[in-house]
Amino acid sequence: MTETAVTGVPELSDASAGSKSEQAYQAVKARIVEGTFTPGYRLVLSIIAKDLGVSVVPVREAIRRLEAEGLVTFERNVGATVAGIDPTEYLYTMQTLSIVEGAATALSAPLIDGPAIARARAINEEMRDCLGHFDPVRFTRLNQDFHSVLFEHCPNPHILDLVHRGWNRLAALRSSTFRFVPGRALGSVQEHENLLTLIENGADADTIEKAARQHRTATLDAYLAQTR
Repeated sequence: MTETAVTGVPELSDASAGSKSEQAYQAVKARIVEGTFTPGYRLVLSIIAKDLGVSVVPVREAIRRLEAEGLVTFERNVGATVAGIDPTEYLYTMQTLSIVEGAATALSAPLIDGPAIARARAINEEMRDCLGHFDPVRFTRLNQDFHSVLFEHCPNPHILDLVHRGWNRLAALRSSTFRFVPGRALGSVQEHENLLTLIENGADADTIEKAARQHRTATLDAYLAQTR
């Protein structure tokens, strides 16, 4: 892939793996999550298609997927735009995610082995390294990587699907959240270590679920306190 000077969207090559639609989806979603395409940014299909070196068709399919995930909105006479931050939607999503992710983490705990814990701890150390020269985008990406290690072993596919849906809804907000409350990052890292210790020591499911849920709601509380 090469990167255009106009929008920063990676240009797709014929040799790239996966369909043009999937590549367009990943490219546009990345720019939304990273904040290159900010809330309210108008997504002009023809311009994006030209920058990616593809036809409008795969870009249109990619935009539809992003709309289904809540990252893009479509208005008559306006077209597709990047979804804005709706405080109420953020509140509901975080409340829901705290419940389902807490349950997924608790169910996963007995299945998380030593190498997985070591991998999660290494990711958390990378997050700690981010604190000195804070990079909210990188911190957010590592944060999701960390939690994925803890909940991906969940044996209940329905709960796991709900967790993924929650993370998708937050995808456009996460970097903005840590930009808005950077002081929350240190507490997040410390709470990650606490979760790992609980899992290592074989804590009961209720204790792990409560800790995971409180970890999620602490970020919500920090955001709400700042917005007030």
